[in-house]
Amino acid sequence: MTTGVQTAIGKFVWHDSQSTDAAKAKSFYTELFGWETEPFPGSDYQMIKAGGNMHGGFGPARPGAPSSWVGHILVEDVDATAETAKRAGGKVVSEPMDIPEVGRFAAIADPQGAVFSIFASQGDSPAGEGTFVWDELLTTDVDDAKRFYGEVFGWTSKDMPMGPMTYTMFKRAGDADVGGLMQRPQEDIPPNWTTYIGTQDADASVARAKELGATILMEPMDVPGQGRFAIIKDPTGAVFGVWQSAS
Repeated sequence: MTTGVQTAIGKFVWHDSQSTDAAKAKSFYTELFGWETEPFPGSDYQMIKAGGNMHGGFGPARPGAPSSWVGHILVEDVDATAETAKRAGGKVVSEPMDIPEVGRFAAIADPQGAVFSIFASQGDSPAGEGTFVWDELLTTDVDDAKRFYGEVFGWTSKDMPMGPMTYTMFKRAGDADVGGLMQRPQEDIPPNWTTYIGTQDADASVARAKELGATILMEPMDVPGQGRFAIIKDPTGAVFGVWQSAS
């Protein structure tokens, strides 16, 4: 394993749009963000290319599953991590399998039902930055989420009071931020990992998303001193966020 892979262990390194209509999802996001795509050799999977790097891809949703974004977390050993997740109360949704010459992955649901993927790279891990900028877990049990992800990935957590609520930062080795955690704001929102995509102008992205057939679940809102965000449901039903950094 290379040093580059080792230093990225426990980090989200790839994001998949798993859609009930992958072609429609590809059209929506490429028009919204100006992404290019490139087919993965020998398959219908379209990789997302932005800034000269690959960041994720477009593929079909699992049979019976709704459209969603799924983040892949880098691990050293997929099979061992999957077993740890099961012992910690999670469920293996898709058993470990190989991607020839790329690596090995498996899909996991945490004890509350939020789905993510674990990935072990055969070489250097994907290095794209600046496109998928944050991942945030909305859950029904914050304390159990802290326990589960701590047992599975060794993540630590730091609570940050934000007015009437508490926001938790997940941290991986080296005290590096890896994602966020909070109690779901509404009972009709299932536990999930929300992927945030970087934008230079959150308001303009929201306006364009509406033109392209999306539903705005949360209009642009400021996070004082940090940036501006909005929550969007794409035309195939997948929910994601846009984030405009104050810097």
